[in-house]
Order: sequence, then C-alpha cells, then structure tokens
Amino acid sequence: MGALEVLGAVGLILPALLGIAPILVPLAASGLTLIMTGAVIMRIRRGETKAALGDGGYLALAAFVAIGRFVLEPFTG
Repeated sequence: MGALEVLGAVGLILPALLGIAPILVPLAASGLTLIMTGAVIMRIRRGETKAALGDGGYLALAAFVAIGRFVLEPFTG
C-alpha cells in the first residue's frame, strides 16, 4: 500500500513538471482519493481516530487536486 501511495505522489508531480501527459495528474489524484478513502474506513473500524483524521486530511487534499485539475483549471496544451 505504501508503494502505491508513493507512486501516486510521483504521478501527481512528474507529469505536470515535465509536461508529458498532464492528464495523469488528475487520474493519479483520483486514485489517491480512492486509496485514502479505504484508509480512513480501515482506521475508523480499528478505532484509530487520530490517524483517521490525518488520512482524512490527505483525502481532502487529493480530492481537491482531482476536482481542480479535472474541472476548475485543467492543463491545456
């Protein structure tokens, strides 16, 4: 799971930085949103509320990037 999160973070940064296939940025953000949703659910089930709040913050940031890059300010070429 940690490797997927690292790959998702790389997918958020490199395509925009290099200008190669920038559509991958909102796709990576959407994938991270799904991963973090599962993390929040798992943390709540295990009773780890403080950790769930941290994961919820990352979930909100990933959702913000996904919505922002799909709808509000997409990369245009």
